[in-house]
Amino acid sequence: MPLRLVFMGTPDFAVPTLLEIADQHEIVAAFTRAPRPAGRGLAPQQSPIAREAARLGIPIFTPKMLKDATAASTIGALNANAAVVVAYGLILPKAILDCFPLGCFNLHASLLPRWRGAAPIQRAIMTGDNGTGVMVMKMEEGLDTGPIAMADPAPIGADMTAGELHDELATRGARLTAVALAALERGSLQLTPQSNDGVTYAHKIEKSETRIDWAKSWSEVHNHIRGLSPFPGAWFEAADVGRVKVLRSTKGEGAGKPGQILDDRLTVACRDGAVRLVEVQRAGKQPMGAEEFLRGTPIGRGYVLS
Repeated sequence: MPLRLVFMGTPDFAVPTLLEIADQHEIVAAFTRAPRPAGRGLAPQQSPIAREAARLGIPIFTPKMLKDATAASTIGALNANAAVVVAYGLILPKAILDCFPLGCFNLHASLLPRWRGAAPIQRAIMTGDNGTGVMVMKMEEGLDTGPIAMADPAPIGADMTAGELHDELATRGARLTAVALAALERGSLQLTPQSNDGVTYAHKIEKSETRIDWAKSWSEVHNHIRGLSPFPGAWFEAADVGRVKVLRSTKGEGAGKPGQILDDRLTVACRDGAVRLVEVQRAGKQPMGAEEFLRGTPIGRGYVLS
């Protein structure tokens, strides 16, 4: 028989998994973060999971926290076999984990134990990893420490952005979760403890680390740019232009003072070598190619970016 599941998730990354498993199991409730102000008018907007759950007719719960007895009582009354958690945004205390006879299963966007924590996709690219993946793990009280059920490795292309990797892993994760739940339903799901070797933490991206430092190597600058694209975005400043977000880059040719524009294609010198900026975005403007950007600004070859 299909499983009775509680789904817990919030952002776009979680949507493919919800849609995939909703066709195969009974989703008795969707837990997601409460509406938050967004857009120019700062009107409260529902999360992507709330919108999809409403469309599917799934009851929606938006508790501010799960640490009180009310949350455990509410979840326990749903009589679900298991929970599926994908980028929910709230920590599940032991009282909640214990509500599900078959356990809580989390889809995580890395090959654990590498990149436990909040920003595994961005951190993998920013560090220059050439591969990552998705894993389904059974949750414990620790941060992403539970035993692994299934994994699906994925390569990271040399110029791949965090946005592109996000979409790839969301699709892979949906398929992997469906396979893991099918095994759980049959009683054949095997769990393997995580290794204690190679543990790293993907800390939340802070605004203070988004500015581009041209004094770093070209590869560090390139990885920084693509790891923060499209959001929150790596950026530089230029006189009479203001802040400019860089959405795409690749390896450039040439050398010069860090931050110096070397040609008419927006190739910028770094500590060693150069990075070519392929797509940029000025504040309040649409993304544009490098040559279009240069035509509309007072900067060019020889200018030093800050």
